[in-house]
Amino acid sequence: MSDSWLYGLAQLLASFAGLAGGITVGGAMVALFVVLDMLPRLAQLTRSFHCSYWFEYAIIAGTLFFTVTDLWNISFYYAGWFSPFIGLLDGVFVGLLAAALTEVLNVFPILAKRLGMTFVLPHLLTAMVIGKVVGSWLDCFKYPH
Repeated sequence: MSDSWLYGLAQLLASFAGLAGGITVGGAMVALFVVLDMLPRLAQLTRSFHCSYWFEYAIIAGTLFFTVTDLWNISFYYAGWFSPFIGLLDGVFVGLLAAALTEVLNVFPILAKRLGMTFVLPHLLTAMVIGKVVGSWLDCFKYPH
């Protein structure tokens, strides 16, 4: 009888830890989007401010959909030719989000100005992009999961 009680307590603590972690990560994402005005800046960069509500709905729908699929362990089987299309869409979204974050924070110009490296800023950005692409390719092909 005591083993089932301990098992229940362990499950309760694990559930609490998972919920707390989810709230923390979710709160950080909301803070990133709301406090830094990421979505309006993304809409401004893409000149589609009239569609900014669609960005919000897409983030909410994607979050809910993938939370449910992860929670209930739902798998999707699709043709191998569809993977590059999904990867392209993921890359476009992450790239636009990174561009919006960079624009909001002005990270690279401030860093280059403080380090006295304004003349190499285009080369620095190009090196970062090439590094991300090469790292992604190595992760995909050399170290498959």
